[in-house]
Amino acid sequence: TRLQAQAAGVPYHNLYSTCHLETNTMLADARCFPSCYRSLVGEPPCSPQSFQYKGSLDVFRKVIQQEGFARLWRGTNASLALAMPTVGIYMPCYDIFRNYMEEYTNKNAPSMTPYVPLVAGSVARSLACVTCYPVELARTRMQAFKDGKHGTKLPGVFKTLVGVVYVDTSTKKLPSSFSSFRFLWTGLGAQLSRDVPFSAVCWATLEPVRRTLLRMSGDKSSLAAILGANFTAGFVAGSLAGATTCPLDVAKTRRQIEKDRIRALTMTTRQTLVEIWRDGGIKGLFTGVGPRVARAGPSVGIVVSFYEVVKYALHNRRHQPCKN
Repeated sequence: TRLQAQAAGVPYHNLYSTCHLETNTMLADARCFPSCYRSLVGEPPCSPQSFQYKGSLDVFRKVIQQEGFARLWRGTNASLALAMPTVGIYMPCYDIFRNYMEEYTNKNAPSMTPYVPLVAGSVARSLACVTCYPVELARTRMQAFKDGKHGTKLPGVFKTLVGVVYVDTSTKKLPSSFSSFRFLWTGLGAQLSRDVPFSAVCWATLEPVRRTLLRMSGDKSSLAAILGANFTAGFVAGSLAGATTCPLDVAKTRRQIEKDRIRALTMTTRQTLVEIWRDGGIKGLFTGVGPRVARAGPSVGIVVSFYEVVKYALHNRRHQPCKN
């Protein structure tokens, strides 16, 4: 998110908007501060390049140095608030849609059965995405933007969303109409344009890989076989889907961090992709592809494997004979 936001023009060279005189000079050695602060403690000023991210590992290093180790978990509360309802909608709906569609196509159009996971995954993901989108918007903004003042408490999910709805967050007055709340779904089109292809590629890859691995194991009722097959298939499918949809992820991030309210409403995913291509070419379209793939593969593998293991456990428990 930081790499994509930087490419979109978010400035990271001004870490703190104001300077504070600190008596603890150890901070000057541990972190890189603006020239006005470092001159007070006798340290040479930092160059603007010291605040520019040069790659994934550089993001880790500079976030830890400049903001602290805990900041790597910025947005975790939003991620948890997003993950529970999203997975709760996404995975069961995918199962329901896939089972219904497979039953229908097997009877009426057998040639269409291989495409069922693609369609079912796309529909289920769209439903989950629309329902939980405001929290996704908050998470992206929380991860993309730094706070301008040292030592202040960073806004949480609720305050971040309040800042999206109201131009002046200092006022407590409600607007005359509820039209401002549409900004909570700013960039929904870009989110759908990323998540729907991601789910299509993911499930179209995952299902055949999973079935092949389960056939190779020769023991479909084994818990270890189910866990291993689902994690491996999810890892492969998530990595592939994450890589192929990276340009759409860049466009989604750029639209979600847009602070110009008029531009935020008028931007389209196509215009955003053209803008990214004009600014950075193919490299710009695949900004952050490394961390995206490194996250997508394991996360899909974990979600799918644990979901299937829970299903397996509940199914076995339901069909166990009652003991008197």
